[in-house]
Amino acid sequence: MATLQASSFLRSSCTNANSSSSSSRRRTNITAKINIPNIRTNKTSQLPMLISDQLEQFAINPIEELVLSPSRILIHDTNVDGLDPLVIEKLYVIKEAVADRVEMHKNIGEQRSQWNSMLLTSINGITLAAATMAGIAATSSGDSVLGLKMSSTIMYLAATGMLTIINTIQPSQLAEEQRNATRLFQDLYNQIETTLSIGHPSGIDVKEAMDRVLSLDKAYPLPLLGVMLEKFPSSVEPAVWWPQQRRRQTKSVNNWNGWNSKLEEEMKEIMGVLGRKDQEEYISLGKKALKLNKFLAMSGPLLTGLAAIGSMFIESDSASHGSNWAAMLGIVGGALASVVNTVEHGGQVGMVFEMYRSNAGFFEYMKESIESNLMETETERRENGEVFEMKVALKLGRSLSDLRNLASSSSSLKEEFASKLF
Repeated sequence: MATLQASSFLRSSCTNANSSSSSSRRRTNITAKINIPNIRTNKTSQLPMLISDQLEQFAINPIEELVLSPSRILIHDTNVDGLDPLVIEKLYVIKEAVADRVEMHKNIGEQRSQWNSMLLTSINGITLAAATMAGIAATSSGDSVLGLKMSSTIMYLAATGMLTIINTIQPSQLAEEQRNATRLFQDLYNQIETTLSIGHPSGIDVKEAMDRVLSLDKAYPLPLLGVMLEKFPSSVEPAVWWPQQRRRQTKSVNNWNGWNSKLEEEMKEIMGVLGRKDQEEYISLGKKALKLNKFLAMSGPLLTGLAAIGSMFIESDSASHGSNWAAMLGIVGGALASVVNTVEHGGQVGMVFEMYRSNAGFFEYMKESIESNLMETETERRENGEVFEMKVALKLGRSLSDLRNLASSSSSLKEEFASKLF
C-alpha cells in the first residue's frame, strides 16, 4: 500500500509540474530521474529511510526542488560535489589498514618492553647466583666443591648465551622503534581522517597515503629475523620513515597562496638552523650512545665467560694454600657482569640511541618538507604559506612570533636550537 501511495504521489507531482511548465513554453525543460529499486520481497510495507526523507523534501515544493537541486533526489550512491566514490573507498581501506598497524605496533612494543625487563631480571639473577656458588665453592671442602663448581660454570655459560642474544636484538631499542611507529601511524591515520572530512580527496591522496604506509613498514619492521634494523651500525644516520617528496597537485588557483619573499627567507633560515644545530646535536649524541652501547654489549658476555672459566678451576680452601685466583675471577667477573648488564639494559642505552636517531630523522623530515616547498617554482602547487608556517611553528614548539624571531636571529654568534620540544 505504501508503494502505491508513493507512486500515486509522484504521478500527481509530475502532472502538476507538466501543467505548470506548459503555461510557459520559454522555460527550460528539466529532466529528473528518481531511481526507486524494484522491491520484490515481502517487505513492501516500508521504503528505505533515505527515500522517505527525500520524498518528504520533494513534496514541499517539487518544482523548485527539480529546478534548483536535481542532484539531491538521487537515491542510489553517486558522485557528490564532484567526489569520486572509488577514491573515498580506497582511502577508507588504507585508513582501516593504518588503524590495524597502530594496534599491532602498540601491542608488540609493549611485548618487547616486557622482554627487556624479564631478561634483565633473569640474567642478573642467574649471574649473581653463579657468583654466590663460586664463592661457596672456594670456601668449602669435600665432595660438595665439584657440584658447586659445575653449577656455577653452567649458570655462567647460560648467562653468557642469553646476554649474547639480548645484546644482539636490544629489546629496549626494539620497543622504542615500535613506539615511534605507533605514533607515526597514528599521525597518518589522523591525516587521512582530515582529508576525508574537509578535503577533496583524489588519486594523488591515495597514492601518497599508500607510499607513506609502505615507507613506515620498511622503516619500522615488525619481524626480527631477516629484516630487523641494524642495532650497531658503522655510522649514525637519521631515521627515514617518509617517501620521497613528490611534486604536489595543484589545489589552488591563487598564484600567491600565502607565500612571499619574506616567508621564503624565514623558512630558509629555519632550515639552516635545523641542520646546523638540532640535527647535528642529536647525531653527535647518537654516536656517543652507540659507542657506549657497543662497549657494554661486548663487556657483558666477556665478563660472564671469564667468570665461567674461573669457576671451572676453583680449588677448595684446603688446597688453595691462600691463593685462589680462579675463585676471584669467578666471583668478581660475575659481579661486574651484573653491573654492566644493569647499566646497558636497565638504563636502556639502546632505547636512548634509537630516540636520538629518530629525533635526528624528525629534523631531516622538517628540512625536506621546507625544501620541497621552496624548490617548487609554481607557488600554487605549494602548501598554503600561512598554514605551513603555523605547522612548522607547532612542530618546533614555538609561537609564530617566536619562530620569526628565531629566523631573524639565526645569524647571531650564540645561535639557539630551533626545537623547544626536545
